[in-house]
Amino acid sequence: MRRHELTDAQWEKIAPLLPVNGRPGGQWSDHRTVINGVLFRARTGVPWPDLPERYGPWQTVYERHRRWSADGTWQRILAELQIEADAADPDGALAEELEREWAVNIDSTSCRAHQHAAGARHRPPGLPSKGRGARVEADGREALGRSRGGVTTKVHLLADDRARPLTWLTSPGQRGDSPMLVPVLEGLRIARRGPGRPRGRPDRVRGDKAYSSRDNRAHLRRRGIKATIAEPDDQRANRRRKGRAGGRPPAFDKTQYRRRSAVERCVSKWKQFRAVATRYDKRAYLFNGTLTVTAIVIWLRDTTQEPSETA
Repeated sequence: MRRHELTDAQWEKIAPLLPVNGRPGGQWSDHRTVINGVLFRARTGVPWPDLPERYGPWQTVYERHRRWSADGTWQRILAELQIEADAADPDGALAEELEREWAVNIDSTSCRAHQHAAGARHRPPGLPSKGRGARVEADGREALGRSRGGVTTKVHLLADDRARPLTWLTSPGQRGDSPMLVPVLEGLRIARRGPGRPRGRPDRVRGDKAYSSRDNRAHLRRRGIKATIAEPDDQRANRRRKGRAGGRPPAFDKTQYRRRSAVERCVSKWKQFRAVATRYDKRAYLFNGTLTVTAIVIWLRDTTQEPSETA
């Protein structure tokens, strides 16, 4: 086993979750070798043609990653790991916690788009493409946008208290954080072993000042979710200025808010992978596939408790 590759314990966990057969009349190359090639590229950020020869033809590794990003194979593997972890620890809380509750932490991070992420088609196949350069569309179809950092993609994510990514959405880099709280929270679905609906309503949501809005707090209140969200100075001053009409200040627990750092630690783990810190993929579904396969590694490292991998 080399650096950035799956350990034997990690491979044993995901091997039963992988597709068995390839295309009709043929067999796929060894899954472990190809996945290790995908992980090497995600960790180092090298162009696909520069993959070491030990992973086989780079076209095979790229095509496997592209196919599994498109058909949801990576996402299904991640979902199974989450189901297994949820069955072992339904609250996802620390063992020392006296009042156990399922809490999630929300934040966003910007990923600078490399020039290799430019050049996706501006029009549907069959029509001529006008212009060159990074595609920045009004509808954000490829999740590319212009912000202060240039052409960027923003990842809006939920993480649990063990700094593991639960779910996320990508958007153009200039998209605000507050409007994304409800869509990201609606994407939280942890299936159960056996009967029962997926778990999608945590007991608590923690977020920084960017998520403080009347609509967000009202949405969480309607769903019976506790909100630990910091209030910006301007909102606090505006409420005080209105007097009684401004209402009571929202409840805020400083001890709970400190645990929001779990999502920042999750981002730090994610951005150790250079293909996450910098987006090289042209298509949004490919970048989401890269996010998913690296999230799988984060979950594997946590569940297999490999000291050399988690350090």
